[in-house]
Amino acid sequence: MDINVLWPELAWIKGKELREATTKTWEVALERSVLSAEDLQRIPFTLLAGPDLKVSFMAHKRCVVHVARESALKMIDFFGDDLPIDLDVVIAGAILADVGKLLEYELDENGDSFQGLYGKYLRHPFSGVSLAESCGVPPEVCHIIAAHAGEGNLVKRSTEAYIVHHADFMTFLPFKSRLEV
Repeated sequence: MDINVLWPELAWIKGKELREATTKTWEVALERSVLSAEDLQRIPFTLLAGPDLKVSFMAHKRCVVHVARESALKMIDFFGDDLPIDLDVVIAGAILADVGKLLEYELDENGDSFQGLYGKYLRHPFSGVSLAESCGVPPEVCHIIAAHAGEGNLVKRSTEAYIVHHADFMTFLPFKSRLEV
């Protein structure tokens, strides 16, 4: 699978080394996962949903990347040098935030996703950092992976991590609250 087909947003990362390390992380994750790129286009983006959720993992993830990038661009426009933002770090962090789910998820006999044993012990922020570090992703991007979910509430987030965290949650919480009604 060409990762650039799965993630056309990789082209937005201007730094060649970061783009290659981000791509490599997804390649390694797919090699180690029971999930295929096709599975990512059909499985729900969260395990908290019932069978009614039709939004796929990739639809959610790509939306997060787009929202994070647009938010960062607007912040750069409005705040300039008063709030430095590394756009490449935002984009790579958003692309990699949930890469650990490829190790966390398994498929049952019907092809439905569930949290496997590995995922019960190591949630995706932890496995995602491990994957990314092994592929040469720099610490400022690994920080985003580690801090994008609830675990990040225990650390001081970088500006880029705040952007990705909020992009992720603003595209998740409306679904979660809808499911709780």
